[in-house]
Amino acid sequence: MGWVVTGQSGQLGRSLLQALEMHGISFTGISFSLENLEDRREVIEYIKREKPTVIINCAAWTNVESAETNPIQARIANTDLVEYLASAAKSVNAILAHISTDYVFSGSTDRPWLEDGITNPLSVYGKTKADGESRLLRDYSERSYIFRTSWLYSAYGKNFAKTMTKLALKDSSIVTVVDDQIGQPTFAGDLAEQIITSITAEIPFGIYHGTNTGSASWFEFAQEIFRLTGADVSRVSPIPSNKYVQLAVRPKYSVLGQGKWETVGFQTMRPWHEALVAAFPTILNECR
Repeated sequence: MGWVVTGQSGQLGRSLLQALEMHGISFTGISFSLENLEDRREVIEYIKREKPTVIINCAAWTNVESAETNPIQARIANTDLVEYLASAAKSVNAILAHISTDYVFSGSTDRPWLEDGITNPLSVYGKTKADGESRLLRDYSERSYIFRTSWLYSAYGKNFAKTMTKLALKDSSIVTVVDDQIGQPTFAGDLAEQIITSITAEIPFGIYHGTNTGSASWFEFAQEIFRLTGADVSRVSPIPSNKYVQLAVRPKYSVLGQGKWETVGFQTMRPWHEALVAAFPTILNECR
C-alpha cells in the first residue's frame, strides 16, 4: 500500500492527509488509543498487515500542561509508540518520519538550536519527546527522519492562532500575552508540504527542523493576528512569563536552526509572517 499517517485527527495529521491527496499519493490515516499503545503487538501487527512504504508519525500527547500530571500516558504516546513504530517499520522496510518538537531543547541561549545540538528538555512533554527521538535513532536511524517543529497552527483543532482570532473578534477587552518566549509560528499546511516533498525527493535520512523561518514572541504573534482580523492591536498587552502561572516550564528561546536543509540542497519553509497571511482567511472563516 502507500503511506500511513498516525494521529490523523490532529492538525498536522489532517493537513498531511489533505496534502497527500493533492499529491495523488495513496494513504491511510489511523489513530491509536492509549490502550492499544500499551500493547506493542497492536502497533506492529497493524504495520505488518498494511505494509506501507512510508509511515509519518504525528501521534503524540501534545498537551504540555496535562503531561505534567499524566506522565505515564505522555510517555506511552511520545516515547513508547515511537519505539513500537520503529520496530514495525523495520520489519517491512518502510521509511519512518517522526514529528518532534522544539521542547526537546532548554531554550537557555539566544542562538538558534542546531539539528545536532544537545537536547535538554525542561518539561515532561519535552522529556518524553526527546526520549522518543533517542529510541528512534537507536533502533532505526538507517531509514528514518525526525522533523522537529514548533508553535504549530492551522484552521483545525485548538491552537494559539485560532484562540487569538476568536478573542480579537469577540469584544474590546484587553488580552495579555507572554512577550519573553521566542519561537517560530509554523503553519501546519506548510509543514505537511515540506515533509511530503522532502521524503519524495529522497533527501538523506536524519534530523531536520520543520518550521516557518524567522522568529517572534507570542506577543508579536498575537499582535499580527489582531492586525489581520482588523481588531485594535493595542488590545494585546505584553506580560512576562513569570506572571503567567503554568505547571510546565517552557523554553525561553526555541528558534530552530535551518542549516540542514541547505546542506541537502532543499529550500527552507517560507517566513512565518508570509505563511500566516496566506493561511489566515481559512482560519478567520473557521473562527467566525
